[in-house]
Amino acid sequence: MAKVQKRELAPGERKRFWTNDMEAIIAITLVLLILGTINVFSSSFIFAEAEFDTPYFFLKRHVLNVCIGLAAFAVCLHFDYHVWRKWIVAILGFTVLALIAVLIVGPVVNGARRWLPLVVVQFQPAELAKLVAIMIAAAYISLKIRLQQRLQLLSVQAVLIGIMFVLTELEPDMGTGCIILGIPMLMLIVSGLEKYDVYKLVGAGLAGAALLIIKEPYRLERLKITYDPWSDAQNYGYQTVQSLSAIGSGELTGMGLGVGVSKYDYLPEAHTDFAFAIFCQENGFLGAIFVFLLFAAFAVYAARIANKAKDEYGQVLAMGIMILIVGQAIANLLMVGGMIPVVGVPLPFISYGGTSLIVTMAAIGILVNVGKQGERST
Repeated sequence: MAKVQKRELAPGERKRFWTNDMEAIIAITLVLLILGTINVFSSSFIFAEAEFDTPYFFLKRHVLNVCIGLAAFAVCLHFDYHVWRKWIVAILGFTVLALIAVLIVGPVVNGARRWLPLVVVQFQPAELAKLVAIMIAAAYISLKIRLQQRLQLLSVQAVLIGIMFVLTELEPDMGTGCIILGIPMLMLIVSGLEKYDVYKLVGAGLAGAALLIIKEPYRLERLKITYDPWSDAQNYGYQTVQSLSAIGSGELTGMGLGVGVSKYDYLPEAHTDFAFAIFCQENGFLGAIFVFLLFAAFAVYAARIANKAKDEYGQVLAMGIMILIVGQAIANLLMVGGMIPVVGVPLPFISYGGTSLIVTMAAIGILVNVGKQGERST
């Protein structure tokens, strides 16, 4: 039998895990999807059994969302990413109408209207608005760069993004609203906004955030107890205290899959916003570090795709998607770790959330398409 000859590395070529950056992104996404599915079930089965008489209630819905998300990924991977710039008016119109509809007919859950009940899933328009804001910002910034014109703080695109922010804040959902507004701001800064305009933008952002916090008393209270949640451990600091307790009890290797005790009605939102606390309790410090490394690797490979994109639009769009996914991860990890107030930002893949997962998978499909076209152009 003939022996298979192994390909020898060229001089200076290093052995790599991945054939290209897109393969790395897909592999990291699949690992996070598997970890997230396991964690969603582990963190939700107690609550699901108590509320819905079946431990598989959230798992079934999550698996359905994963399937829809994979379909969204495949569709966005198939389409040339330039098509989103052509369809942006229609996509924006649909998103704004959905944001208005949720304020009118959306059911009230925990004092907020955020979801539109559809046949098989709950649709959260604000999650789609995050991606739409990135598309709008990318179209504006790339045009200015191509024409070698100065980036402006005020533009038609900024007004459109501001409308989506206002509609989201009216739900109310300040955390998601800040993402809708904040990521385009970061995209402007990274893309070369002049220093004086950066100062004005940061100043306006801080002033706006202060007004939004003062507007709702509970937001101010959350901010006050952020660095000493034990001072109000039975009220505004309760979630943070329970989250830190869950993380600490995981120690190095964790209590074991399914064994974590904080999901037994101790930690609110154990399968959604604070799902990572349960993950840490059951998988320990080593499991947490593994997730950190996955998101860090995602950021590196996404940045490489942006750098190699064949045009300015692809570069800015890929950069915005990277900020969306990694930025939400950082915000959630800081929140769960008690370093910022509770803002209601899910951890991509690890937290339960249908629309968030589907939109994230669609965004990754666009990112990989940018990478594929960038590779062809080199």
